[in-house]
Amino acid sequence: MTAYPSSLDEGNSKPSLTFIFGYEIDFGLNWVQLLKITLKREESTRMTIGFHPNHPDITEEMWGRIEGVISRYRGIPGSVIGVLRECQDVAGYLPVELMDYISSGLNLSRSEVFGVASFYALFSLEPKGRNLVKVCMGTACYVKGIKEVITRIENHFHVKQGSTSSDRRYSLEPVRCLGACGLAPVMVVNKDTFGDVKADKVVQILDQYE
Repeated sequence: MTAYPSSLDEGNSKPSLTFIFGYEIDFGLNWVQLLKITLKREESTRMTIGFHPNHPDITEEMWGRIEGVISRYRGIPGSVIGVLRECQDVAGYLPVELMDYISSGLNLSRSEVFGVASFYALFSLEPKGRNLVKVCMGTACYVKGIKEVITRIENHFHVKQGSTSSDRRYSLEPVRCLGACGLAPVMVVNKDTFGDVKADKVVQILDQYE
C-alpha cells in the first residue's frame, strides 16, 4: 500500500517524512510531486520484478530466489555487496543480465553495481567450474615442480590458468601460497588438499572429480 506524507508543516508544502520506500526524498518537492515520483518508482520495480531476462545459466526457479534476495534488501543503504553475494550463490557467478536486473531492482545505476562486482575478488563475472583447482605458486612449490604439474593440467584438461574448461568441469586458479610449504608442491581441489603432487599423477587425482 502506498504511504502518504503524514503531515505538512503549516504554511509549507514540504512533507515531514524523510524516506518513503527506502528512498531519500528531496524536500524541495511538494507532496503531489513526491507522490508521483513514489508511484513511478513502485511501477518501475513491479515491471522489473515481473520480467525475467533469458539466460542459459539461470532458471526460473533461480530468478524467483534472486527476486527474494532483492526484495529483502530493497531500500537498505549499502546493501549492494550483500545482494551480489547472495545472487552469486544462486547463479554461481554474476553475468551482465543478472547485474542489470539487480541494478533495476535496487534502483541503482548499472555502473554502481558493476563497479562493486568488479572491484571485490569474491565476485566472479565469468562462470566457474564445478571443481575449483588451486595450485600453489610459492617458492617451495615452484622449486619442487609445480610448473610441470600446471602444464600437465592445462594440456590434458584444456584449461588455462585463471580460466574454466569448456565443459565447466574445472577452474584452474594459481595462488601465491597455500600455507603448506612442508607438503610442496601443493594443490587444493575444492576442500581437499594434496601434497607432493607429481606431474605424472595429477591427472589421476583430478579424474576423481566430476
